[in-house]
Amino acid sequence: MKFSELIAQRYSVRNYQPKPVEESLLMQVLEAGRLAPSACNLQPYYFIVIRDDVHKQLLRPAYNRDWFINAPVIIAVCIDSLSEWQRSDGVRYGKVDAAIAMDHMTLAATELGLGTCWIGAFKEDEAKSALNLPKNIEVVAFTPLGYPNQSMPPKKRKMLESIVRWEQFSKSGQ
Repeated sequence: MKFSELIAQRYSVRNYQPKPVEESLLMQVLEAGRLAPSACNLQPYYFIVIRDDVHKQLLRPAYNRDWFINAPVIIAVCIDSLSEWQRSDGVRYGKVDAAIAMDHMTLAATELGLGTCWIGAFKEDEAKSALNLPKNIEVVAFTPLGYPNQSMPPKKRKMLESIVRWEQFSKSGQ
């Protein structure tokens, strides 16, 4: 599949078949995250894979959606604040690195016929507690992972002309 086709096919899945995700496919998705670039190649991320119902239910206070908890797999993408690269002005890049890894995993999942949904609107303290994270490890995002039980909705995106600027930022057409 061409990359342009792959990115056109990726969408946020909120309804999963109860079918388990094969270990070989899960490992391919995780490998895609592992191969993602990171600032200074520090790779400050961890991927926590949640598959059993007991641990999924522990996540319910962090993100209380049945479709999330009932997905066959949930992946938490975390960063270690002690090992992330920091720009000279103090801006930290761990979340950027985690986002790149997450994007690689969502695209790999799509190529394999699996669905994902980027979850950022969770309660951080509850997530840290459910995952038993030390102080320096932070959850950046979650994604459920499984076989979609829905069809792809039409993509709603801004027109290219409304988000591209040339040479400098100015209002469109000026």
